[in-house]
Amino acid sequence: MQSTTIPFDSSPASETSENTTKLPFTLQDLKAAIPEECFQPNVSKSLLYFFRDVLIIGSLYAVAHYLDSWYFWPIFWLMQGTMFWALFVVGHDCGHQSFSKHKWLNDLIGHLSHTAILVPYHGWRISHRTHHKNTGNIDNDESWYPVTESQYKEMPLAQKIGRYYLFLLAYPVYLFKRSPNKEGSHFSPNSPLFKPSEKWDVITSTVLWIGMVGLLGFLTYQWGWMWLLKYYAMPYIVFVIWLDLVTFLHHTESDIPWYRGEDWTFLKGAISSIDRNYGLFNHIHHDIGTHVAHHIFLNIPHYNLLKATEAIKPVMGEYYRKSEEPIWQSLWRSCVSCHFVPDTGGKVYYTSKPK
Repeated sequence: MQSTTIPFDSSPASETSENTTKLPFTLQDLKAAIPEECFQPNVSKSLLYFFRDVLIIGSLYAVAHYLDSWYFWPIFWLMQGTMFWALFVVGHDCGHQSFSKHKWLNDLIGHLSHTAILVPYHGWRISHRTHHKNTGNIDNDESWYPVTESQYKEMPLAQKIGRYYLFLLAYPVYLFKRSPNKEGSHFSPNSPLFKPSEKWDVITSTVLWIGMVGLLGFLTYQWGWMWLLKYYAMPYIVFVIWLDLVTFLHHTESDIPWYRGEDWTFLKGAISSIDRNYGLFNHIHHDIGTHVAHHIFLNIPHYNLLKATEAIKPVMGEYYRKSEEPIWQSLWRSCVSCHFVPDTGGKVYYTSKPK
């Protein structure tokens, strides 16, 4: 089984395993179609998005504190949770080293963006790297991969409820316990997620995460549980829902193939994704719904993804997937039709009807 692909931070043009694929285009074809400037991070623009998000978050806190009204709190939770999600996407660029060409700056902004919303930056960055290296591979993918029909039949009821009905709240559980049928914590340097050489990166992020939890605990001690609920817990829950919603819809669709063994290649896995239209939220959360191009070339900054996508669409043709369906309809349809894949087969699709 092919288990490795391109180095995480290198150019995808170095990929050679695609010579064996039956796709009518290669990584080199796609890269040649994209303007070179799309691959170049602009540190000023990246910092502008980061500080814009921080400014909006700070302003929302100021308005909520000033009004202190139960008529406004639910609106604040929705708005602030959405901005937490936007801040996560900035840290997402940092994890891909597409925020800037300076690793120290990427890691600094990544920790500032992610620690504030209780995400262990390096722990997430490394497991997310595994996801990108193995997208669409049933055996090796890291997130939102399908279970097989036999696994589905044997799954305890409580696990089915968590996976298929409460999955929009799954992210904190994933950080501590990983995905189904896999073990490991994003906080432990001894987790199978990490290499020994990544020990101190993981420890650093875990210590900062504990520090953030301690800060929240101290502020709760000072101002009470209601403060925690109104100012942090509810926006955090909205953020988690956004994260699980968007990442679920990136890769969960009945006509998106999954691969096993030698049928999988990096490029076939990378295009096993779908772009979604989130309407007015597209710009707010930095066009993260533009996901196909991101999986093919993860070193493209978020603000260049739309341009890169338009460039590769003519090359990809029918292999490019985008849905203009309302998000709630896509979510419902995927929930009821995407439960498991067949136990055998090199190229399989989601289904919901056991044989």
